[in-house]
Amino acid sequence: MRILLLYEYPPAPGGLATQGELLHLGLRECGVEVEAAHLLSALEKEWHYRWFRPDVAVGVGYWGHLPHLVLHPQRFGVRAVPWLVADGFIADYLEVLNSLPLILVTSSWVRDVYVRDGVRSELFEVLPVGCDTDAFRPMPPDDPRVAAARQAVGVAPDELMILTVGGDAASKGAREVMEALAAIDRDVPPWRYVCKTWPQPRTTRQNEMDLQLARELGLADRVVFANAIVSRRFMPFLINACDIYAAPSRLEGFGMPQVEAGACGKPVIGLRAMAMLDTLVEGRTALLAGVAAENRVTEAVLGPESGYETERRVRFPAPRVADFRASVPDVAAALRTLMNDRDLRARMGAAGRERAVARYDYRVVARSLIDILGRRLGIG
Repeated sequence: MRILLLYEYPPAPGGLATQGELLHLGLRECGVEVEAAHLLSALEKEWHYRWFRPDVAVGVGYWGHLPHLVLHPQRFGVRAVPWLVADGFIADYLEVLNSLPLILVTSSWVRDVYVRDGVRSELFEVLPVGCDTDAFRPMPPDDPRVAAARQAVGVAPDELMILTVGGDAASKGAREVMEALAAIDRDVPPWRYVCKTWPQPRTTRQNEMDLQLARELGLADRVVFANAIVSRRFMPFLINACDIYAAPSRLEGFGMPQVEAGACGKPVIGLRAMAMLDTLVEGRTALLAGVAAENRVTEAVLGPESGYETERRVRFPAPRVADFRASVPDVAAALRTLMNDRDLRARMGAAGRERAVARYDYRVVARSLIDILGRRLGIG
């Protein structure tokens, strides 16, 4: 079996690049002949087609990457299997998707989104994103690297640390978490809320709005926005530094940090919707808030990223859910419960670790892909 992986290679610390890199590592450890190329590099991909002669090109991205993940390999006679997350309306790519023999998706919810938009349900296999459970593992709080991570984000030894990680924090539910913390402040031990975000213009603007909310709630001195470039090596120590990982995300096609938090033995607060119904087990590995609102849209302006030559306005036959909002009272109840119960935090963390190792370890995911390719495409 020879597999060419198409993703952001060499990998940056982002989610899609890490998704591809962990699959690459897992396939190698399983003894598969595997090579990688950047999904946008036509020259390097063609070079691999000619000398490596892959049985299949597996590409990591979203439907807007289909020209790079599917159409390019097909031009050279290489079977293409995309591994997709959901990101809006698939527009002019419906025919391309329905012509494929197999589509990998990161969660049942992502599959349902594509089926809603007209892609045939029998094409899909759910392949979750892998987690490096050797790196993301429970560590004692007195590990100097963990203690230093807490100090670096300004958390005192006697404070509970609540953590959210994302490109920005609001999309991961941070505003709902802040409102919940304001509601229960007198009922819980001393705490600090850390939002680890990634420097980019939209995040800078969003962080300013989120800090304004913290000031309005009277929490500005206990909410930390750590807006910094970091490596993947740092993240296990930051997650281990927290007591609770809180991410009732507004939109989630998988939720890699939530799985990584479970792998580190941390309880998670999520939302009872989307991919979190796959990755989190309510009452066992996580406490899930209900959905307070579904934000719907009736039209969108789409352009070249959607397969159109020029921008056009698309009206949907029925309103479409753009994102969700968690119930603030539910988030508050979950925080109150976990912040006041150390033993529950430990039990849920242990269950999260067990689940991450069994289902999401990158070697488990690689073996699942090998099985899917053999079963669906006859590649062995």
